[in-house]
Amino acid sequence: MTAKGIYNILIGLSAFVVSQVTIAQSKILSAKWEVVQNTSKPLARHENSFVHFKNKFYLIGGRGIKPISIYNTKTGMWSQGAKPPLEIHHFQAVAYHGNIYIFGAMTGKYPYETPLTNILIYNPKTNTWHTGSRIPKSRRRGSVGVVIKKNKAYLVSGIVDGHNGTHVPWLDSYNFKTKKWTILPDAPRPRDHFHAVIKQHKIYAVGGRNSSYATKQTFNLTIPEVDVYNLKTNTWSTLPEHNNIHTPRAGTSSVFLGNNLILIGGESVLQKKAHHEVNAYNTVKKSWVKIKNLNTGRHGTQALVYKKCIYIAAGSGNRGGKPELNSMERFCKGQIKKI
Repeated sequence: MTAKGIYNILIGLSAFVVSQVTIAQSKILSAKWEVVQNTSKPLARHENSFVHFKNKFYLIGGRGIKPISIYNTKTGMWSQGAKPPLEIHHFQAVAYHGNIYIFGAMTGKYPYETPLTNILIYNPKTNTWHTGSRIPKSRRRGSVGVVIKKNKAYLVSGIVDGHNGTHVPWLDSYNFKTKKWTILPDAPRPRDHFHAVIKQHKIYAVGGRNSSYATKQTFNLTIPEVDVYNLKTNTWSTLPEHNNIHTPRAGTSSVFLGNNLILIGGESVLQKKAHHEVNAYNTVKKSWVKIKNLNTGRHGTQALVYKKCIYIAAGSGNRGGKPELNSMERFCKGQIKKI
């Protein structure tokens, strides 16, 4: 084959690759969030968590002491569970071995909320609450990102004094079997009002801010950088600057859908309305794309993945605490061939 022939083949292959990437991105852009219509509704709330166990979703906590709202995926109906023993808000709940764990939550009123002294545990089978291990006094904080890998929970960053200004870059692990706490290397920067996510052996800290009521910058200091902790090397890194979040915001929800880190909603000083933007960072292609907006902008809640669909419920519709929402939306991977 001549050099010209090889060149033409290479040009053709390049064009094909570009076209496939364009098609994949257009499919992401064309998929939509849909409102899940139900005859029953959960309690409206914000600064809550949302986690699934087996075939049910659990909407937990939020400002005030509110009973759990439980969504049955088989019947499509909401029911009510037990109230927590105290007010809990600003936390990322996780499910582990039949229980739902609350690490790094706050209690009390804005702006000087206090972190919980103990882990809280909810048992979905018995609909009961229990007090778990004591959190080391020197590592207590709220608005913490939490993920699970094997038999350990990893707690990322947070804020010590509610919204006042003592945000921290801490990373700790908690061993469920031994109940031992371990201090790990600090993140490159502190952040609060965000969710951590994990893919294989990497923990991603994305979104959030440095809340600072003390300097009248509660909503201002949002963080565009994405920090990544490698569990194999016990080291942090930061994604290149061109992979910063295009619209920095806090109070976001984050999940993985396939190889895509999905960043959902949030709040910022840019607007009074809660953000409805949704972005996807592909860990293979190492780039962000924008996907369809939420039907209702929201912040201060959690998203979950169930049967290749992302679900998000509750939260606040404006920056701050009102209005509290009771709607639920979903985005399904099945709506597109590949993302």
